[in-house]
Amino acid sequence: MTEKTSAELREQRARLIASTGLTEPVLRERAQAHQLYPEHHDIWATVESIDYLLSDNPH
Repeated sequence: MTEKTSAELREQRARLIASTGLTEPVLRERAQAHQLYPEHHDIWATVESIDYLLSDNPH
């Protein structure tokens, strides 16, 4: 298992969102409306996983 710091996770999260060409609010809105391209859906799922990890990670 690979361990990443909170800072590394935040950087990865930002890079993933930027790679979609959308802002986070637009990406979130489209995800909630089930209006994402498949590749954006995969990115959003990863972002949500990172958010979960960050919520449990006190560092």
